[in-house]
Amino acid sequence: VALKRMLNFNVPPVKNSTGEPVWKVLIYDRFGQDIISPLLSVKELRDMGITLHLLLHSDRDPIPDVPAVYFVMPTEENIDRMCQDLRNQLYESYYLNFISAISRSKLEDIANAAIGANAVTQVAKVFDQYLNFITLEDDMFVLCNQNKELVSYRAINRPDITDTEMETIMDTIVDSLFCFFVTLGAIPIIRCSRGTAAEMVAVKLDKKLRENLRDARNSLFTGDTLGAGQFSFQRPLLVLVDRNIDLATPLHHTWTYQALVHDVLDFHLNRVNLEESTGTESTPAGARPKKKNKKSYDLTASDKFWQKHKGSPFPEVAESVQQELESYRAQEDEVKRLKSIMGIEGEDEGAISMLSDNTAKLTSAVSSLPELLEKKRLIDLHTNVATAVLEHIKTRKLDVYFEYEEKIMSKSTLDKSLLDMISDPDAGTPEDKMRLFLIYYISSAQAPSEIDLEQYKKALMDAGCNLAPLNYIKQWKAFTKMASAPTSYGNTTPKPLGLFSRVMNTGSQFVMEGVKNLVLKQQNLPVTRILDNLMEMKSNPETDDYRYFDPKMLRGSDSSVPRNKNPFQEAIVFVVGGGNYIEYQNLIDYIKGKQGKHVLYGCSELFNATQFIKQVSTFDNN
Repeated sequence: VALKRMLNFNVPPVKNSTGEPVWKVLIYDRFGQDIISPLLSVKELRDMGITLHLLLHSDRDPIPDVPAVYFVMPTEENIDRMCQDLRNQLYESYYLNFISAISRSKLEDIANAAIGANAVTQVAKVFDQYLNFITLEDDMFVLCNQNKELVSYRAINRPDITDTEMETIMDTIVDSLFCFFVTLGAIPIIRCSRGTAAEMVAVKLDKKLRENLRDARNSLFTGDTLGAGQFSFQRPLLVLVDRNIDLATPLHHTWTYQALVHDVLDFHLNRVNLEESTGTESTPAGARPKKKNKKSYDLTASDKFWQKHKGSPFPEVAESVQQELESYRAQEDEVKRLKSIMGIEGEDEGAISMLSDNTAKLTSAVSSLPELLEKKRLIDLHTNVATAVLEHIKTRKLDVYFEYEEKIMSKSTLDKSLLDMISDPDAGTPEDKMRLFLIYYISSAQAPSEIDLEQYKKALMDAGCNLAPLNYIKQWKAFTKMASAPTSYGNTTPKPLGLFSRVMNTGSQFVMEGVKNLVLKQQNLPVTRILDNLMEMKSNPETDDYRYFDPKMLRGSDSSVPRNKNPFQEAIVFVVGGGNYIEYQNLIDYIKGKQGKHVLYGCSELFNATQFIKQVSTFDNN
């Protein structure tokens, strides 16, 4: 909503206005691009009158009769470039929008440039948008993508970090969270664990919100914000959690569609990049191997199949793709018939959308054809994505890993020894084995004895694992208070429903032989459990000493005693140090069971197990 308002020159777009939109160009930096691209497609931008969208630091030609909407971070180099645009008289008028608040001195720089370029009248509006966060789903956001290593898990947990470096990281996180609440139009009640980075964020955010409320003339939280209608009258709860309370989940193999895509494919800001294998025909000896085609697909809110199945167990997804395909095949003859009516048998789909409806039968064909073709596009997309995921599941036996880890995390009896799993040459990559062992190490009440550990280490080395992450996890475990009582992950394990034979008859796209059809049981992960305690006001030793902040209270008090004893309707969980889709999905499943309650999940960065292992492996060098 905020972006659309900005693209409409900062006035709310009028519904059902038939007039042409005002044509304009959009100039953004990489930060702006990352914020807009998961939310608005090129088509939606065009519908809002954006004919061109260009990066600020690219070579841009002057378009003197068009207004330009800028959406950039207020950095030194961005400001310089904007001043240069003013001097070069690139556009008719300038709407300057800053992602995060611009400082007084930088504003003056722009003003001086505008005076110098004689362009003061052309600078139509200057706005602080407070949009310095990336929304990936209706209920999920992440802080940043550019420079994310500055706020990464590794950056926050470096043993040799200086106080000033830590302050900078915390300020960056707080700036984004502040933007988030300005956009929501709500002042949260903040709870956080003590003695963690999350606590530092809480203290700073409380102060920043407090100072903004104090300054009544310039407060950003007065009634007429966008968010006024989005939340109920009750204020939301913000739970700040530190990644270090649970390091097993980021390493865990998973079984739901979205989390699997993120784990095994290249999935980033809602776009998945696949390498297409170009058929199986063998290349003649000595010939160059064929180049693989790279394809990328956007998995968005408008994709109904994705919305419905992103949280489903993988076997269910494969079955649903198959069903969709069969129902489409039934309509395929209809598509052929429509195409022939319109005389465009061999034409590409693009030409179809260009046709204007001139006769009655064309009209019906034109209206139903795009819908069918869109359906086909989504089926192809998910067939490709799911096939790519399935290939990983089968070659790496991810179903076996998932099931085994769930047993470890829920303290069930194991049907196969961990050593056997590690030394089985057919199961998983070295990294899969390392993840499994780390989860075992993190979840075990007593660390394995030195003798056992040596034996495990040898098996891991023999399997080709890099032991660097283990050294970090070892120190971490020794250091965390949690080591005395490891986080419990509930005590249910997934139930196999027999193999896939029933669903996947021979006609299926997906050859599922040997993949376990595991069904998930809802069990709350640590982050969800903490939220449940705080949202429902349950007393629990795990969360009883969480600090309580209310930025609306005149005097901040250092208490753990909530003033408000009623359960919350809305909550935001934010993980300092990085999050993942497993946790997000777990929260969504939890809140489904609570009538009328909402929860949003945010994190300082989103990483999969591979990226997380990479981060903890680099600790070894210092």
